[in-house]
Amino acid sequence: MNTRHFRLYSFSGLLLFLLWSLQPERQIEKTAWLIGTWENKTPRGSVFENWTKLSDNEMFGRSYALNGPDTIFFEEIEMIEDNDSLFYIPTIKNQNDGLPIQFVLTSITDSSMVFEHPYHEFPQMISYVRINKDSLEASISGISNGEERRIVFPMKRYQ
Repeated sequence: MNTRHFRLYSFSGLLLFLLWSLQPERQIEKTAWLIGTWENKTPRGSVFENWTKLSDNEMFGRSYALNGPDTIFFEEIEMIEDNDSLFYIPTIKNQNDGLPIQFVLTSITDSSMVFEHPYHEFPQMISYVRINKDSLEASISGISNGEERRIVFPMKRYQ
């Protein structure tokens, strides 16, 4: 290979590398640690939250409890990245006429995420914090009846 071809191939390789490295990291990729089933043990029994990846820009979550052989579903959650924004969209049984509510990501790191909807009745904020690979803390917070309120759900990876 002559020097001219070597320079051309080197320049082409460098250009491809630079283009690849300039692509922004997708926010939803930082949420992959949620994938799996999580358990929150309560005095009334366990509540589970299960997350699966549906596509490169969408995850699906479902919270439920087991009552003997029956599964009682509480909510379904879509997490969708669209136009460089990440949305957390829960649909809660017997709330909001069964319609989804859209929260937008306001903060994300490799181990935490915060979604907000400042005009929602309660909660206005939903957050997840990874404690370690097998435990996390989910919380809902905001103003309820004129008072600041926060409910924490400690969860452990299930099986």
